[in-house]
Amino acid sequence: MSRISQQHSLIARNDRGDVPGQPLISVIIPVHNVEPYLGQCLDSVLGQSLAAVEVIAVESDSRDKSGAIVDARARDDPRLQARHIQEHGPGCARNVALEQATGQYVWFVDADDVIPPGSMQLIAETIGNEPCDLLLFDFAYLDPDGQTKPSPGRNLLPEAPAGNFRLAGWPDAISLTATVWSKVFRRGFLLDSGISFPDGIHEDVPVTFGALLGAEKIRVLSQVCYLYRQRPGSFMATASAGHFDIFRSYRQVLDMAAKWQPSDDTGSIDKVRTALFERAIGHYATNLEAGRRVPRGDRRRYFAMMRDDFVAYRPAGYRPPDSLSGLKYRLIARNSYLLYSVLTLVNRGRLRVQALRGSG
Repeated sequence: MSRISQQHSLIARNDRGDVPGQPLISVIIPVHNVEPYLGQCLDSVLGQSLAAVEVIAVESDSRDKSGAIVDARARDDPRLQARHIQEHGPGCARNVALEQATGQYVWFVDADDVIPPGSMQLIAETIGNEPCDLLLFDFAYLDPDGQTKPSPGRNLLPEAPAGNFRLAGWPDAISLTATVWSKVFRRGFLLDSGISFPDGIHEDVPVTFGALLGAEKIRVLSQVCYLYRQRPGSFMATASAGHFDIFRSYRQVLDMAAKWQPSDDTGSIDKVRTALFERAIGHYATNLEAGRRVPRGDRRRYFAMMRDDFVAYRPAGYRPPDSLSGLKYRLIARNSYLLYSVLTLVNRGRLRVQALRGSG
C-alpha cells in the first residue's frame, strides 16, 4: 500500500466518503513561476459561488513573486492554504497537496488557467445528484487575446452514456484529453487506487488513464467548466529531453491495461486495450511532430523508443487503420525514421496550404 493510501485508511468515512464539516471539493493548484497569471486563476477559483471548498496552492521554488502572491491571498481568505516545497514539477506538488486535502472530491487546477463563473456550482450539483468516482467535463482553449476555442472533445462528450458508467461501457472516453484538470476525482477512490503523479512532465497520463481503468462510476458533464490557457514557455511547449517521460507514463498505463479485467463487460477488454495502445502511439507521434518539442539531436532515439513500444505492446492480431495514422503506424513498426520524417513534413505543408486557403 502506498504512503498516500496508508494515510487515507486512517480517515473514517461513511459509504459516500464524507465526514461532518468536510469540504465538497479540494482544489489543488501547483504554482511555479506563474506571476502574470496566478492572480486571475485564484480569483476565478475563490470567486465561485460554492462555499464548501478548500484550496491548496503548493508553490515550488519560484523565481518570481508567485510565492508572495499565494501567501498574501492565503492571509486574506481562510479557504486558501499556502504550501511551499523545494521540489520541481507539478506532479510532486499535487502529491503533497493530495495528502493534505480533506475534500470529498479533488480538482487539480493549473495556476495559469481559469475556472469560468458557475462551473464549480455546476460540478457540485452534478456529483451531489449522483456521486461518482470520476467526473469528466468539457473545456475550452483560452488564447492570448482572450478569445476561446472549443476542445477536441466537444462533440464527443454529449455521446457519453447518461448517468454513471464504467470504461467498458464507453471506451471512447480514452480519446478525450489526457489531463487531470479536465476531471474531478473522488478523493477516496484516488487514494485507494494507489495512483500518484510521477516526476517530470506528462505526469497526467498515468493518473488519467489509471483512474479511467479503475473507476466503478464515471460520469460526464458536457458543459465547459475550464479554460486552458495557451501560452509560450510552459513545460509542454518547451523543447526538452524531458519529453521522453511520456514513455514511462504510457508504459505504466499499458501495463495496467494488460491486467485489467472488468467484471461487467469482458467483451470490451480487447477494445479498451487497443484504444489505449493507439492512444499511446498517437500521443508519442504528436509529441514528436507538434511544436518541435523533442530536441533535434534526440529525435531518432525518440523514434526508436516509439517503435520499441509499438512492438512490445501491439495487441495480438492488430492491424493499423486505413488512414494517415495507420500509415504512420506502419512506418513506426518498420522503424522507418526517414520515411516517417518525410511524411510528417509533407503533411505539415499540406495543413499550411489548407490554413492559407481558409484564411483567404
